[in-house]
Amino acid sequence: METSDRPDLTDGATGSASPRAALEAARAAFREEIAATIEAPGPMTYGSQAAAASHVFEQQRDLALRDRAIAQLALVEGALIRLDDGSYGRCLRCGGPIAGGRLEALPWAELCIACARIVGPGGAG
Repeated sequence: METSDRPDLTDGATGSASPRAALEAARAAFREEIAATIEAPGPMTYGSQAAAASHVFEQQRDLALRDRAIAQLALVEGALIRLDDGSYGRCLRCGGPIAGGRLEALPWAELCIACARIVGPGGAG
C-alpha cells in the first residue's frame, strides 16, 4: 500500500493518528487488495508469445503482492488483538516499548527497532 493510498487518520487537534483507526484502515485496505481479481492469461495465439509472457509476469507480480497483503493483514490482525489485550506497543521479543515513531510509521510493528535489527529482514514486524 503506497503512502498516497492511505487515508488521513490524523487527529486534527494533536496531529497524531489513532492506532486503532490506522490499523482498521490498513485492515480494510489489505482486505480490498486481497479481494482484487487477478486475471489469468488468455489463450495464446501464434505470434503472441511476448504478450502472453508479459501477462504471465503481471499475474505472478499480482500473486506476489496478494501474498504480501495476506501476510500484512495477519500482522494487522495481531496488532488489533494486542491493542485489545493491552499489550500493543510492547516488543514481542524483549517486552520493551516500541518507539512511538515506529508505531506511527508501522502500526502493526511487533518488534522494537533493536530486536528488528537482530531478527533482520523477513522477521516479525
